[in-house]
Amino acid sequence: MTTSVLRKPETAESDDVSFVDRIAKLSRSELTPIASAIDDGTIYPEQALRNLGAAGAWSAHTDLRDTIAGIAAIGETCGATAFMAWCQNTLVWYIVNSPNAALKARFAKNASSGALLGGTGLSNPMKSFFGIEQLKLKGRKVDGGYLVRGALPWVSNLGPHHMFGTIFELEAGETSAGDKVMFLANCADPNVTLTPCKPFLAMDGTGTYAVQFRDAFIPDDQILAAPAMPFVKNIRAGFIMMQNGMALGLIRDCVAIMQGVRPSLEHVNCYIPQQPEDFSALLDGLEAETMELAATPYESSNSYWRRVIELRLRAGEVSVAAANAAMLHCGARGYLRSHRAQRRLREAYFVAIVTPATKQLRKMLADNAREHSGEQSRA
Repeated sequence: MTTSVLRKPETAESDDVSFVDRIAKLSRSELTPIASAIDDGTIYPEQALRNLGAAGAWSAHTDLRDTIAGIAAIGETCGATAFMAWCQNTLVWYIVNSPNAALKARFAKNASSGALLGGTGLSNPMKSFFGIEQLKLKGRKVDGGYLVRGALPWVSNLGPHHMFGTIFELEAGETSAGDKVMFLANCADPNVTLTPCKPFLAMDGTGTYAVQFRDAFIPDDQILAAPAMPFVKNIRAGFIMMQNGMALGLIRDCVAIMQGVRPSLEHVNCYIPQQPEDFSALLDGLEAETMELAATPYESSNSYWRRVIELRLRAGEVSVAAANAAMLHCGARGYLRSHRAQRRLREAYFVAIVTPATKQLRKMLADNAREHSGEQSRA
C-alpha cells in the first residue's frame, strides 16, 4: 500500500525489508485487532507503541522524511495511533534537538527506543504565540532548576511514567520575567496530576489528560531550552510537518476504502463527483511536497515557513474531503459502527482541528502576510 515516495532510512535493519514496510506490517498485525477499541477508549495501546519503538519507529530522526513515512504507515491502519506516533516522535524531536547535553544523555536513547513514552504539551503555548490563548504555566528559578505551576487542558500519549515537552513563562519578579523556558515534564512527579478528559468523538484511547502542576520541581537536566523561543523556531517546521504523516496515512486508507467498494457499487458510485483517482493524485502531491520540505526542516526563510503552514492546511482539508468521500462511496455499510469508514471520518476531523488547527493555520498565514508586507514597505 505504500508508494515509492516513502524511503528506506539509513537506520533501517540490515535485512531486505524496508523501514516503512516493517512499520506497516507491524502496525497491521498489532493495531488492526484493536483499532476500534483504541477509538472508543477501551484500550491505550502502550505495548504496541513499545513494540513499534523496538522496530525503530521512533528513532528515524536523522532524516525527518523517514519519521513522517513511519507515521503515515501507522496511520493507514489507525489514525489514533498515528497521532500517538506523532506525539512520541515529537518528544524525540525535542530531545535530539535540545542544546542540553545532560538531557540528551539521560533521555534520548529511551525515548527513541520506546522504553520511555510520552508526548508534547505545546497546544497551549502554540496558541499563545499567535494571540489565541494566554500561556497557562508559570515558573520561578530555584537552586538546581525551576518550580512550575499551572494547568494544561489537553496533553496526549501520557501515562503514570510518561514524559512530555512543554513551556512555562517566568513569573513576575524573576530576573528574566516574561521569558519562556521549554522543559520535559515527568508524569511520575507527585506534584504533577493527570486528570482524564471527558469522552471524545473519536480516538479516545490516546492517553489524553488535563495536567496540573503544583510547584513541580523541574531539574536543570530536564530543561530543553532556556530561553525557549529560538529553540521553538528551530523545531517548529518539523513539529508541524510530522503531523502530515497522520494525514497521508488516513488519506491513503480512504482511497483504499473507495477502491474496495468499487466492484459492487461502481454502477452508482460513478455519479459521485470525487473518485479515488482524484484523491490518489492529491495524495501524491501532498506526499511529494511533504518529503521535499522535510528534507530541510531547519530552513529559516519566511517563504519556507509559509509553505510548511500552507501544506499542513491542505493536509487537513484533503483528509476531511477524502474521508467524507469514502463514507459516500460506502453508503449505508459505511454508516455501520463496525465499519472503518465512519471511524476514518471522525479521525479526519481531528487532523483538521489538532493544534495548529485549520483556523489557527489560516490566522498564522494572515499574520505572516501582514508582517511580511510591513517588512517590504519598510524596505
